[in-house]
Order: sequence, then structure tokens, then C-alpha cells
Amino acid sequence: MANESVDSEIVSQFLLDSCRVRPQLTQHAVHAALRCAEATMMSVFDDHKEADIPLITGSVAEFYIEPMLPCIGDIDIMFHRSGYLAIPRGHPSPTQLPAEFGNYVHLSEIIDSQLPGYVYLQTRYLLTYCPEDEKYNYMEHDRGQFYPNWNAFTDEKVIRHGPAVFQDFIEDLSFDAVPCVRCLVWLPQAADWPTRHSNHGWPDSATVDRVVNNGCDLVGVAHRQCRQHKSWMSQFQHRLSFSRAEIVLINSWMPVQQIAYHMLRFFVKTERLTESVDNSNTATLSNYHIKTLMLWACELKPRSWWTDNLNLVKITIKLLHTLSVWLTDRRCQHYFINDCNLIDNTLNVQMIVAELTSTNETSLSSWFVKNSIDKCSESCPFVGAGMSL
Repeated sequence: MANESVDSEIVSQFLLDSCRVRPQLTQHAVHAALRCAEATMMSVFDDHKEADIPLITGSVAEFYIEPMLPCIGDIDIMFHRSGYLAIPRGHPSPTQLPAEFGNYVHLSEIIDSQLPGYVYLQTRYLLTYCPEDEKYNYMEHDRGQFYPNWNAFTDEKVIRHGPAVFQDFIEDLSFDAVPCVRCLVWLPQAADWPTRHSNHGWPDSATVDRVVNNGCDLVGVAHRQCRQHKSWMSQFQHRLSFSRAEIVLINSWMPVQQIAYHMLRFFVKTERLTESVDNSNTATLSNYHIKTLMLWACELKPRSWWTDNLNLVKITIKLLHTLSVWLTDRRCQHYFINDCNLIDNTLNVQMIVAELTSTNETSLSSWFVKNSIDKCSESCPFVGAGMSL
């Protein structure tokens, strides 16, 4: 079947019919919750007496659909310590904090670097909780102290996925644990996003408010250009993380948009177009480029673009071709940060552009039959008994 000309509408209908809205409690969600509980319990016995506050991120948190072929790989968990917090430079010291924070909190100011999306953390205050006043008082720290990123104190023998520590888990699952520093307010580097006009009503004002109120995080990893040498920048640089915002936004998508996102990720992963995890200097495509592509498409395309004459293969082709233009122009604007380009000169794009531009409706339909439908049929007992799709 995979060698024949395949109708894209048939493939599209199969993907629509076979992707269901998953139940609230899934195997991956349970494992992620167990891992969060384990991390929290371990922190209780930590000599620092500071709790690790976990957040389930990545595919487990983003997808509410459940395709026949899993759209979830590793379980991703971010965690911040209850004794550390960051604020934008010049922002007043908070007097009230959520209950998850401890009685003593090291407060750092966020200092811009020369690379958009990357910053430094400079220690500014020590906050002390006063039970009588039910608020935090502060005393100033030495401004010369900078908070090191995770790379500065991680064992080189640990398997890493970028800023994440990779560990094996149970039942053929694994998880990436990403340490971060919490920021409770929306960052000035992304100040334009909440007021950016949307011609097509997504995201709506309620979703924008929820995103902004969640604040952001800072992940301890340096820009790729700064990692090649053990410099001061590689030890202290942090990346702005909008994982909390992305979870809210992606969960507000229509099912067809979630399925298109899954199809894009599945295609680039199967075709090995995403970056390897060997920390090599030559970068390729990453899942974050795919996520950025989808976020922009959901904002810039009207609802009718997704729903009228619905054909998921055609939608995927158009998005892949848009990505090829971005790669050719070496321009992929960060969804939240105006002056941040996610494609730099280290990205190896020639081979990827060639594959994306040569992919058309017919070839992609046949590709999904071979790599998705045929694999689904292998696990379907009715097909094995002689029934056809």
C-alpha cells in the first residue's frame, strides 16, 4: 500500500479518527507525578533544607490528544528550589511569596546578556520571612556575586540533553530533569507579547492573562556559541524559559492543531532532522523550532484555515514549506521575544531544506502510510484477522 499513490484525504481521516482526547489520568502522567513526588520527598532530607518544586512539562503536559502511535517520548520535569527566586532588574523586592517558598530566599536580579533570550543572575537580596508581619523583609547582598548555571556544577559523566539531566526510568520510560530558577512576574524581554494584536482571536485575553500571571523560569544553560569554551559566560549564562506559557497555549489549541503538531514532530523525528543529544557543535533542527512554527501558525492563521476542507496532510505540507523558507532565510523569530532569532550560523540547514522542499502531498501521504498507518495496523488484532482499514 505504501508504494501506491495514496489519497491524502484518506490519510487525514485516519489520523483524525485514530487520535482521541486522552483521559486525564494516563500512564505517562502517573509516572510523571510519581517522579515529582519522589523529587519532593528527597528534598525534605536535603542538608540545605530547601524543597525542590517540580513542574511537569514537555509532551506529557502539552498534549491532550492520544494518537495510536505515542506522541510522548521522555518525561520532562522542571524544578526550582524553594530558596531561590529571580526578578527583573530594577523590580521591587517582593514582600509576599507563594507558600512553596521557604523562610529564607536568595533573590537575584536578571541581567541581560549580549545574546537575546539569554541572561545572567546577579544576587541582590536575602529575603527573610517574618511571621508577625506575615511578609518578607530583605537585606542587600553583595552585587558582585553571580549565580552559576547548572553546567557549572554538573558531573561530566552525567548524560545530558541540553540543560536536562537524563535518567532511566521504569517500564522503558526515561525522564529529563531540568533545574531552573523561578521568576513570578512576566519578563520585560517579552513585554510586547501580551499586547500584540491578534487578528484571529488566538490567544484570547483570558489565555494571555493566565500566561502572564504564571511568570517564567530561567534554565541554567549557555547559548551554543558560548558553550564551546569554558568561559565565564558558559558558567553563568541562563536561558529564558517559557515552558509554563507554552503548556497553557498548546492546551488551548483545537484538536486538529494538536494533531498537526504531533504530525510535524513525528515526521522530523522519524526522518532524523532533529538535533542529536551528543552536544556536538553542529546544530540541526530542534523540537523547539517545530513548536515555534506551530505557535506562530495558530496566531497568524484564521480558524477557517484549520477547519475548512480539513486535510491534515495539506496542512502539514504548508507548515513544512514555511519552515523551509525560515531555514533558507535563517530567520525564525522567537514567539515571545521580538529580537531573538532561533536560527544562528551554526545551524546546518542545507540537507533539511532540500528534504522539506521536496516533500509534497503525495509523498507525505505515502510516508504516513508506511511510518504510521502500517505500524498501527501491526498492533491492531482486527487487521491481523483479515479485516482491512
